[in-house]
Amino acid sequence: MITCSKTYRDIPLSHRQPNHTGRCSRLHGHSWSITLTFASKELDGNGFVIDFGDLHFIEDWIDEHLDHATAVWENDPKLVKLNELQNEGLIKLLAVPNASCEGIARYLHNTFDPIVRKRTDGRVWIRSVYLQEDSKNSATYQPDQTA
Repeated sequence: MITCSKTYRDIPLSHRQPNHTGRCSRLHGHSWSITLTFASKELDGNGFVIDFGDLHFIEDWIDEHLDHATAVWENDPKLVKLNELQNEGLIKLLAVPNASCEGIARYLHNTFDPIVRKRTDGRVWIRSVYLQEDSKNSATYQPDQTA
């Protein structure tokens, strides 16, 4: 197996953890960075795991779903109110299974991996997602299986 990584930086995204007993229960934002590690058993005809120039679909997804958005737990007790704010154009909402840094890293893996596999006919997969909240906190999600 051989890997390569691509990083997307300075993504403004807010989130909250409604069951947290501290300040993380309130909506708050970070400047996020996402590093995707791609893996393959073989290189393509150009000697690449994946051509970074062909990854516009990932940047487009990030712009559409994460840029200036708010990620919340899909069972957030305030989800109705948050949806009202979205309907009023005040927020862009992304409901995820878990809105922690760790949960968002897993969500991004589960979102991007099938797309990458499809676009490369199964030759390439996402090995891991390294997600940073600002420059202070981070999480890595890497599934147990490699392909």
